[in-house]
Amino acid sequence: MTPGGIVMMLSGFPRSSEAFALADLAALDQRGLLAAVFATEPGESAAIQPEAARLAPRVQVLAGDPLSQARDAAARLEGIAVRGVHAYFAHTPAEVGALLAERLNVRFGFSIHARDARKVTRPELHRRAVRAACVIACNLDVARELQGAAARVHLVPHGVDLVRFTPGPIRRESTLHLLAVGGLVAKKGFDVLLDAVTALTLPWHLRIIGDGSELGRLIAQRDALGLARRVSFQGATTHDRLPDEYRWADIVVVPSVEDRSGDRDGLPNVVLEAMASGCAVVASDVAAIASAVRHAHTGLLVPARDRGALVRAIETLGSDPGRRASLGRSARRFAEHQYDVRACTARLASVLEAAYA
Repeated sequence: MTPGGIVMMLSGFPRSSEAFALADLAALDQRGLLAAVFATEPGESAAIQPEAARLAPRVQVLAGDPLSQARDAAARLEGIAVRGVHAYFAHTPAEVGALLAERLNVRFGFSIHARDARKVTRPELHRRAVRAACVIACNLDVARELQGAAARVHLVPHGVDLVRFTPGPIRRESTLHLLAVGGLVAKKGFDVLLDAVTALTLPWHLRIIGDGSELGRLIAQRDALGLARRVSFQGATTHDRLPDEYRWADIVVVPSVEDRSGDRDGLPNVVLEAMASGCAVVASDVAAIASAVRHAHTGLLVPARDRGALVRAIETLGSDPGRRASLGRSARRFAEHQYDVRACTARLASVLEAAYA
């Protein structure tokens, strides 16, 4: 076996939306595979995931252009045995990671998730994939970005913590509790959701968890629709608080869309967290969401931006607590079988260990 560990190249650290990265890094560390962790830019100053605080002392933030960052990282790695460099994203981290691997004369690879695939041109993405010893796609939608490239792509999904996210008691209140979770950006489709809830005939309340550039616009839309008393924006939160939000919810709504720039979700964290929590899910049939939300089995799928279909799906489940409970049980079982974070991170560690052996 090749001596040394794997250098992981992240984007900004920490980021509240990238809890999956923390689980992957922890798994590598537990196997003794983590040589060093670099980030190509600073992260968020807001509240971070609990696991990030434990990893933070290990992360070294780089500055400058990609070549300068690679040189800096190489200098910091002097005297450390390295067997490979793996970039956690396909854009800048992959560029820096490739340059670093060349300087260290070791193998290079990268993972690809969602938006990062569209931050580089398709030809450049394929060139990077061909040069890589290891390419990991976390869902089928993003794997399609590499069709036609002469590269071996490993499909390794992100998992969900089945201990942290667990089903709560079934509630039977007269008011339907709707929950949406995600960054307040266009591709999340929260504007579509706000428009849709105005047509609901059942008593309801909607909580939106997250923060982002669209907050002001969404609040203005809510107020213009006269929904200030029924729609609350809760701000961003972390994994130590999210389980209580899912236990509050009757239905978790994931109204994702493809935005004007072509950006779209992969398989959002909220989908797996809701499923593990035994929640009924109504989601857009976009990107890789259908790989987890199987229509009428683990949730209900609707066409993206279809207000009428979204209203009908919410009304259908809102008026049928038994069906909500049945979908939630099926969703939990599916999450246990397909998305257990322990199995997913073990698979990732095995793939990386073999690729950089």
